[in-house]
Amino acid sequence: MKTTVKSRNVELTGRLRSQIERKLKRLDRIAHEDAEASLELTTNASRASETANLAEVTLFSHGSVLHSESSGPTLIAAVDRLLDKLERQLVRARERPRAVRGRHADAAQAVLDRAGSEPTPSEAARPGSAQRSEPSVVKVKRFDMVPMFEEDAIARMEELGHAFFVFLNAEGDSVCVVYRRSGGGYGLIEPITAPERRR
Repeated sequence: MKTTVKSRNVELTGRLRSQIERKLKRLDRIAHEDAEASLELTTNASRASETANLAEVTLFSHGSVLHSESSGPTLIAAVDRLLDKLERQLVRARERPRAVRGRHADAAQAVLDRAGSEPTPSEAARPGSAQRSEPSVVKVKRFDMVPMFEEDAIARMEELGHAFFVFLNAEGDSVCVVYRRSGGGYGLIEPITAPERRR
């Protein structure tokens, strides 16, 4: 696996670089042989010591893009936590059958199809056109939801070419939606359960 290590606000000594590159070799056994990883290390002295060091990685592996970040009291601790998260993401991406990915695409397409099948006002006004007195569900699709992190959901949404993606959040076990914002970037819709609601 090809790796690039960059740093901000911290000197990347030869010893630190070799330690990090040795740790990144953990991914060789599960990443695609042509995978490329870009790791950026940042130290922010103004943060609390537990989060002062940040490690952020973008991994391109066999057509998939995985992104993850983690912080820690030292750069090595941040890299260790980051690699734990990234290994889980890679294993899920490799073991997840293509059929499950297709079901996600079908579910998103079903939502778009339902939205597009509503008659326009001009169609509804036409004589002989069927007018609905009540909304009704005309098709139901069910699919497995594999827990994933926000970064995975964004990558999957981009892979499918959709504007939004429904997923089971691995951090909170709730069904969430990521979407592409018109002004750039991404949005996340998270449900709030009853006890958490504002009064």
